[in-house]
Amino acid sequence: MSERFTHLDAAGNPSMVDVGKKTATRRMARARSIVLLPSEVVDLLEKEEIHTKKGPVFQTAIIAGVMAAKRTGELIPLCHPIGMENCQIDIQVNENRAIVIDCTATVTAKTGIEMEAMVGASIAALTIYDMCKAFSHDIVIKEVMLMEKTGGKRDFKRP
Repeated sequence: MSERFTHLDAAGNPSMVDVGKKTATRRMARARSIVLLPSEVVDLLEKEEIHTKKGPVFQTAIIAGVMAAKRTGELIPLCHPIGMENCQIDIQVNENRAIVIDCTATVTAKTGIEMEAMVGASIAALTIYDMCKAFSHDIVIKEVMLMEKTGGKRDFKRP
């Protein structure tokens, strides 16, 4: 395998990736997080969104996710700060009554935007946990995964 970890130099020390010679391209990434809530809490969310002292659950999670995505360069060591052009978070209850959070981020840059999308989906999920824990602590943030990305060295799409 000729690939190596991107944030290590030849001696194995942490190192920021030099993107100076790369060409800026249009990049998009969509990440997903799944939150499992007890059925009685999902019932409340489906009937009428739960309003807490912090605000309505899904709307607050959307704002938190976008705010976090914008700060990814401050949160993830060696991650380039980038001028994200757009970030959209969609939250739905699926047919299995799981909360599905999709965060789509776009930028024209020399480096990818996957981390911003993953941070946005993660923080939106954690915000739902925080706002629903008064009803139950039996909440599971099941997964966070990259669903697709375009631009840069290679595209990716999860089947």
